[in-house]
Amino acid sequence: MSSGGKPEFRPANQRGAARLAAVQALYQMDLAGATLPEVLAEFASFRLGKEIDGTQYRDADGAYFRDIVGGVVSDQKSLDPAIHNSLVAGWPLSRVDATLRAILRAGAWELSKRTDVPAKVVIAEYVDIARAFFETDVTAMVNAVLDTLARSMRPAEFAPAPARD
Repeated sequence: MSSGGKPEFRPANQRGAARLAAVQALYQMDLAGATLPEVLAEFASFRLGKEIDGTQYRDADGAYFRDIVGGVVSDQKSLDPAIHNSLVAGWPLSRVDATLRAILRAGAWELSKRTDVPAKVVIAEYVDIARAFFETDVTAMVNAVLDTLARSMRPAEFAPAPARD
């Protein structure tokens, strides 16, 4: 914690910046109905590593950004039911805030497809992104949903360590 009582954030690396940009792109696609090629072109041309209205955007891993956004779009029909089943009963994914939906979809996709990144790292990265947009109760929900998904998608990473003699 910083002296102001707010949690301190780890500086984003290029993959972290790609994750944040992917969440923003997915949000834009969800609300504005932008197509995948439109969003990828806009972010590559005008956002990733660029300055907009005096704000310098971090340089992001463009390939990682494209993998996440394209992966979520292509796998959304399987991701959404998995996320829905991990939410509190009676709370369908369609009722979830659009930003939160984008965070959960990106995190779920990474958990399902990017097994080269440890599940706990994926969860921590998307909890950090959620902190940028929401208060503690929502970040706890992101943690819980992604943890549930990770345990079902990658059970070996959560298996108890073998007993030592």
